Amino acid sequence: MAVQSPDFEALVAQAAVILDEASKPFIAGHRAESAVQKKGNDFATEVDLSIERQVVQALESATGIGVHGEEFGGAAIDSPLVWVLDPIDGTFNYAAGSPMAAILLGLLCDGEPVAGLTWLPFTDQRYSAVVGGPVYYNGVAQPPIRRGEIGQCVIGIGTFNVDWRGRFPGRYRLAVLENVSRVCSKLRMHGATGIDIAYVAVGIMGAAISFGHHIWDHAAGVALVRAAGGIVTDLSGQPWTPASRSALAAAPGVHDHLMEILDRVGSPEDYL
Repeated sequence: MAVQSPDFEALVAQAAVILDEASKPFIAGHRAESAVQKKGNDFATEVDLSIERQVVQALESATGIGVHGEEFGGAAIDSPLVWVLDPIDGTFNYAAGSPMAAILLGLLCDGEPVAGLTWLPFTDQRYSAVVGGPVYYNGVAQPPIRRGEIGQCVIGIGTFNVDWRGRFPGRYRLAVLENVSRVCSKLRMHGATGIDIAYVAVGIMGAAISFGHHIWDHAAGVALVRAAGGIVTDLSGQPWTPASRSALAAAPGVHDHLMEILDRVGSPEDYL
């Protein structure tokens, strides 16, 4: 007997209802204080924890698919089907009172992002897509990403401390910022990776550069950008996968130019 392929459209419709419900406590908890201190200066609010519990229970009940969440883990990323959830992308923004915070939900099928939902409850922006496109903004289909020019678009880049060490040292990140600024003066640091990537998918931004490796920051946005006809790789130019340690999402043309800049900047190891 042939195995029936999942109905990704139906799964996204179910997930959208669940994220709409989760938006209520998200809005109610704005400016919540840190509840759980994590690695470095990262933290989670009680709202992060409660929304993750709420969404995980609802998704597993409605879809029968396991969830891997930022706060509690859960189903294995290499499961045949798995939801990947970030209950609050931009937690520092959320706690500070900025509206630049979102709920991110991606669906992986055998490690491939096949659907993505990015909800910005404070600004009533809801982005969703399944593989093959189009991307929907508040239920309305959006046009595909057009080829862009790096000097004529907005580019998002991750926040950093110049003294940071690690895989992408602060000095390397500063060098990337410096060199990109020579050809594009419209750089933005929103402090919310998932929002940056979703904005690439609908043409608000021409590119988003992420030095992070967390899959919950990337899965939803990768699905959105690819559904819209954009390109998502890591910073070395290899196609993004759940094992990638960075992400570069961009419009065609802009991606090529950014890869040329990254090649000139050189290896992160050179900046230790």
